[in-house]
Amino acid sequence: MFFMNRAKSEMVTPDAALPGRDQPIPTDNTHYVLETPLSADVPAGMKEAMFGMGCFWGVERMFWKLDGVHSTMVGYAGGYTPNPTYEEVCSGKTGHNEVVRVIYNPEVTSYEKLLQVFWEGHDPTQGMRQGNDMGTQYRSGIYVYSDAQRKAAIEARDAFAPRLSEAGYGAITTEIVDAPAFYFAEGYHQQYLAKNPAGYCGIGGTGVTCPIGVGV
Repeated sequence: MFFMNRAKSEMVTPDAALPGRDQPIPTDNTHYVLETPLSADVPAGMKEAMFGMGCFWGVERMFWKLDGVHSTMVGYAGGYTPNPTYEEVCSGKTGHNEVVRVIYNPEVTSYEKLLQVFWEGHDPTQGMRQGNDMGTQYRSGIYVYSDAQRKAAIEARDAFAPRLSEAGYGAITTEIVDAPAFYFAEGYHQQYLAKNPAGYCGIGGTGVTCPIGVGV
């Protein structure tokens, strides 16, 4: 996670991407903290969201702590290589981003609240990096599952941008696109900071408040 991607800030082209594999890589089956299933399925009454904010270790912890979050899982999305390994993603030759998929109860929390955590939890102006973590796998991204999510994400971005500018930050570089295929990361990455409380977390926000969500 540390300084592996200083020279990997250009997106690989599809024809140059690694081939990957047909079968998913092994991962955990149960959330280490919430004790809920780590599954591609969305339970009845729940909804899903997906975000890229830099190193997924720290990002996942932000979301599993929220009331109304049923489960969180880390993985890779937004690239070309099917079922990649962490080492392949770190090579810069898959195009994937480190992402967190969130399963949440819309009767307890809202997508807008998740967006607030997203915008305030990292610096969305840094392009292909987040702090000392450099490379395409650390880019800022919102991966939407519906037109309503897209609308909410764009409205939040447009409301947050002037506040960032007033605080001296540059333009937002966050990609807002339809949710691509999600590939589970290896088991040791799932809920990493719960398993390793002293582990590395390079995530930090700007200190600027996003004018959406609960409590704002």
